[in-house]
Amino acid sequence: MIEKILKAKPLTKEKYKELKTEISQLGEPLVMKVIRLGEDPASAFYVQNILNQGKKLGVDVDLITLSGNTSQHDLVKLIEDFNNDDSVAGIMLQKPLPQHINETKINSLIKATKDVDGFHPENLGKLLLEQEGLFPCTATACLTMMEYYGIETSGKNIVIIGRSAIVGKPLANMLLRKDKTGNATVTVCHSRTKNIKDITKKADILIAAIGKANFVTQDFINNDCVVIDVGINEIIDTEGKASYVGDVDYHNVLDNVLAITPVPGGIGSVTTYELFKNLLKAKKIAKNK
Repeated sequence: MIEKILKAKPLTKEKYKELKTEISQLGEPLVMKVIRLGEDPASAFYVQNILNQGKKLGVDVDLITLSGNTSQHDLVKLIEDFNNDDSVAGIMLQKPLPQHINETKINSLIKATKDVDGFHPENLGKLLLEQEGLFPCTATACLTMMEYYGIETSGKNIVIIGRSAIVGKPLANMLLRKDKTGNATVTVCHSRTKNIKDITKKADILIAAIGKANFVTQDFINNDCVVIDVGINEIIDTEGKASYVGDVDYHNVLDNVLAITPVPGGIGSVTTYELFKNLLKAKKIAKNK
């Protein structure tokens, strides 16, 4: 029997213990550079989790906060410096980026073997070809969560809402792979999808990654559906107090699903684990070379 609320804490407690042991056995510092441009609230929330977890793991996480007006030229120079620094195992560029930054170009500039976000074309190509690489953390987190809670993907009808290069597209390809967290029949819905509720209601597993607070309501799902909520959206109440909710209206659907991930305390927490897992993998790649 699948648990109703798919919490990250039991999973991350177990996984971080294993990860910390591996990191301690490296015998040398594990360094990650985190670059943030501007002050996006959801971005700041995620970055703070990374800093806190880095301390617990004994990882040297160096946060570089730049102005939202930083030029592409200056950002490129900074990335090149980190690419050429052998002491740096991983480079993370926090999204979203300001509009004047060419995200495609920047993703290509971070060395593929230091690309802990998994967005370099080489890593995305390896994902598509079912080869080993550093893959997008949030997409991987969805698979890790389902595997941990024994949610079968093989032969299942899985619907993803959202087609971003960060989650929707890589996750769709991961779910199609011929492995223990793949072999699914995948449908990707987006802003131009017609009759979206007719599609999502047929899903065995519904993954919401659209970036709209409380978008998915009871009329999107069936009672046997497992709901994976990827969204982290800031909500400001009438008193000006901020809180975070997912893309799924959690309280609206809770009694009408087989299982669901909460926000916070769900996919976001596992995403942070996947980032450090990628960092360790990047370090091992560098040592082997």
